[in-house]
Amino acid sequence: MEKARASIGIFGGSGFYSLLDNVEEIAVETPYGSPSARLSIGNVGDKRVAFLPRHGSKHELPPHMINYRANIWAMKEVGVSHIIGPCATGSLQPHVKPGDFVICDQYVDRTKGRKDTFYDGPIATHVSSAEPYCEQMRAIAHEAAAAMGINAHSTGTVVVIQGPRFSTKAESKWFSKQGWEVINMTQYPENHLARELEICYLNISLITDYDVGLEDVPEIEPVSMEEVIEIFNANNEKVKELIFNIIPKIQATRECACKSALAGAKFES
Repeated sequence: MEKARASIGIFGGSGFYSLLDNVEEIAVETPYGSPSARLSIGNVGDKRVAFLPRHGSKHELPPHMINYRANIWAMKEVGVSHIIGPCATGSLQPHVKPGDFVICDQYVDRTKGRKDTFYDGPIATHVSSAEPYCEQMRAIAHEAAAAMGINAHSTGTVVVIQGPRFSTKAESKWFSKQGWEVINMTQYPENHLARELEICYLNISLITDYDVGLEDVPEIEPVSMEEVIEIFNANNEKVKELIFNIIPKIQATRECACKSALAGAKFES
């Protein structure tokens, strides 16, 4: 039987695949082991979309145990050229408020020990990370969010920590003083691995709360766990709607730098 194909991939929590039509679940084996779960492939309008829960079907995989290489390879294997990677994040800046979205354009990697490249030799390959997120997809996302009345910041830097522990106050204050907007545990190496396979990647960060380093800022009131859950659930519904507004606007023809990320990256004597 011919393998199901898709042009757009989504990483996220459970629930997205329920919005797909004509869903087929497939198991994809990769040279890097098994991905987090089976891929659910279905239709969104006339687009074929592959969905994969990055933390596993039962959210059993903590951030540092996710097989990021297998996840990205599986998406490439079924034909994906564009990935949408929403994630829950904490805010590092007072003006980035719970309930806001941030369409990130930069990341800072503070992880350690994660398998973060497909190129272990024998040919040295150095893929540029100067502009890690797809500019075309970011523009589409910002326009769609504005049309929906979502308060979405058009740029932002996400600092990616190792997890599963959260930051200390000292670490969080340090990140805030650097001017970085949001904090997360999964954006690296997911984003970079996509770039190594010349896949366009879009991040939408869902702000659930202020990070611990902002607790001493006078104008910020601490949020309760109940409020965090309420904000997360509301954001989750909004991001689903946003993604399903973005998908029809993604074109097969790409004019971004993502499609040629490997050009000049290989060091061959």
